Amino acid sequence: RVLDIKRTFEVAVDLGCGRGHLSQHLTSDAVNFLYQCDSCLDILKQAKPSPDVETMSLNIDEESLPFQENSINLFLSCLGLHWVNDMPGTFSQVLRSLKPDGCFLGVTFGMDTLFELRVALQLAEMERLGGFYPHVSPFIDSARLGDLLQEAGFNLITLSALESPVKTAKREKDASRPHLDCSTS
Repeated sequence: RVLDIKRTFEVAVDLGCGRGHLSQHLTSDAVNFLYQCDSCLDILKQAKPSPDVETMSLNIDEESLPFQENSINLFLSCLGLHWVNDMPGTFSQVLRSLKPDGCFLGVTFGMDTLFELRVALQLAEMERLGGFYPHVSPFIDSARLGDLLQEAGFNLITLSALESPVKTAKREKDASRPHLDCSTS
C-alpha cells in the first residue's frame, strides 16, 4: 500500500519490524529514511534493511515511542500490533509523532484468526479436563480497531478485511480467516 501512495515520505518508522520483512521491500522512491523498530533486540539484529533506503535500527518498546511531536511522515506496522497491550496509548503516540499530513499503515490479525485451532484446543480440553484455558491470543475485531483509531484522533480511517488461505501440512483443506489492514491519513 505504501507504493500506491504517489509521494516520497521523508522519514518513516517500521514499528515492530521483526526481521525486516516489510522494510526490505521499501525503495527510495517511497521512503528517504527509515527507523526499523522492535522491542526484541535479538530479532532486531537480524532485521534486513532495504538496500535502497538509509536505515537506523532502534530497540524500543512499542508502547513508549521516542519520537518527537510532528517528526514522522509515515508509520508502518506489519503484524506487530497484536503484541501491544496498550493499543490506545500506542495509537495516540503514533498520531502525536506524525506530521499533519502523515500516514499510518498497519496490518494486524483479525478476530477470527486461528479460529479452528482455538476451537480444537477448547474442545479437546473440555473433553479431557472439563474446562479450558486460552492458548491463542485474542485478536481485535475491525469495529473495535476503527473505534480505537478514531478515539486516538485519527481521521480518514480506512479498514479492509483480507482473507488469506492457509494450507495445512497435509493439504487437507484451505482455512481462510480475515486479517485487518488499517490505513489512516
